[in-house]
Parts: sequence; structure tokens; C-alpha cells
Amino acid sequence: MSIQDNKMKKFEFLIGTWNLAYRVPKSQFSEPDSGTGTGTFQRALKDKYVYFDYESVLTRRSAKAHAIFIWDDKVQIYRYWWFEDSGSFQMATCYFINDETLFLNWHETSLIQTFTKVTADKVILRMEHPVAAEKFEVILEVIFTRK
Repeated sequence: MSIQDNKMKKFEFLIGTWNLAYRVPKSQFSEPDSGTGTGTFQRALKDKYVYFDYESVLTRRSAKAHAIFIWDDKVQIYRYWWFEDSGSFQMATCYFINDETLFLNWHETSLIQTFTKVTADKVILRMEHPVAAEKFEVILEVIFTRK
């Protein structure tokens, strides 16, 4: 087994199909909103990648997206690409704070995001924006409940 295979095993707590419950608080980025969706994390191409596909329907909009995680052995960091059906796309670098928390630093923005395992069947995604030194405002929260 290669080092890359071992690195991708850290995603195990996310692998599977999930029901999603969205909460978008009022912020400089959006008006308050809520909604639901479904998402699936799956291993791909001999476990070299983890794909995340989701669909969401919120009060103000709906979206479908595809995302890809990979371990970049050259620079020793996880990379993430996110593509939405609106044509929007973003890149992030990631690292695991511990075995149950994945942290994403979005490029070209000041946004950060975490996937945190609460139980084997519940994960919380939070996207935050800095508002002061060491203080962040939640701009998106998604509760993942395993199907």
C-alpha cells in the first residue's frame, strides 16, 4: 500500500451517502436561508481520490456540485477542487486537525471550512469568515446525517 493510499484513509468518516440540512445565517454574503439535500462521498480510481457529489434545494436557490479530494505527495498536502452547476469553481488546501476534523482553507478567499464528525452517523460542516482577530462568523452550516 502506498503512502497516498494511507493518507486517503483519513476520509473514512465521510465515506457514504448523507441527508443534508442547510442553515445559512444572515451575513455580508447572503440573506438567511435554509434547505435540504443529499450528498455522497466515495472513493475513486484505486482509492487515490475521494469524490463528493451533492444536490441541495434551499429557499432562494438550488445547486448540484462535484468535488474532488487528493493527497498531493509532492508538496505533502491535501488538495480540494469544487465545481458547481452554476459554473462556479473553487480550490482549497486541506489538512486533518485530528481523525475526526477536516479543515479547508479556500484559495482566493478568506473563507475557512471544517467537516467535524459528531458521531458515526452525523457530521457538521461549517463555513466561516473572519470578522476580527481570532473571531469568525458562521456563514453556512450543514448537518450531515447518514442515510
